[in-house]
Amino acid sequence: MDDVRAQDAERRQVVLRPAGEIDMSTADALERELLDAVRSADVDEVLVDLAGVAFLDSSGVRVLVHGAVVARERAVTLRAARPQPVVARVLRITSVDALLGLTDGGAEDHADHGLPAPD
Repeated sequence: MDDVRAQDAERRQVVLRPAGEIDMSTADALERELLDAVRSADVDEVLVDLAGVAFLDSSGVRVLVHGAVVARERAVTLRAARPQPVVARVLRITSVDALLGLTDGGAEDHADHGLPAPD
């Protein structure tokens, strides 16, 4: 799994763009990035762009839930966007989709959410 991190200081937003598979061998790296972003003093929102994630197992779900808990404690908004269908299904089945601000899987989940273009 590769991570790409972009920060928009004006919007006080960090965008994480993990790519590949998020499983037990890669989840720790995402967790470090996610928690670093959520704990940043100058951030109000962390957006996890899941468009590049082809696979997500329970380790990845755990990381996203943990990130959401820490974000809530710090009054930071944590959202996910643009999951691939297989990833959206995992999030829906585990009821994590609503926690991450995903809707019913319609076009809104696949919109760009005003994301800055990757570097």
